[in-house]
Amino acid sequence: VQLQASGGGLVQAGGSLRLSCAASGRTFSSYAMGWLRQAPGKEREFVAAISWSGGSTYYADSVKGRFTISRDNAKNTVYLQMNSLKPEDTAVYYCVTDESRFQLRVGALGYDYWGQGTLVTVSS
Repeated sequence: VQLQASGGGLVQAGGSLRLSCAASGRTFSSYAMGWLRQAPGKEREFVAAISWSGGSTYYADSVKGRFTISRDNAKNTVYLQMNSLKPEDTAVYYCVTDESRFQLRVGALGYDYWGQGTLVTVSS
């Protein structure tokens, strides 16, 4: 399984970015996907997760109402739309998944596959 994340960059506070993560190596539509982030000097943090069909989504309280996770199973891609960005959103963002088919994992632990990370920097 390979995960290729993209879309990070530098944005001013209040701005928006959309992250993408292209997956390959297995049947994408059978597996839940998630996004984690890690800021410098801080622990890894759960951001959002989406079920294999896209019918269920979960968010960290810190991003709820500002971020939206979605997926396009025809394109084997998961997205993270980030609006109203704050300086505290600055981090490396990772797309993640695990080995379990048709199961949704919420939290920062237990993932088997990670993308390479994409840096999001929000200036004040």
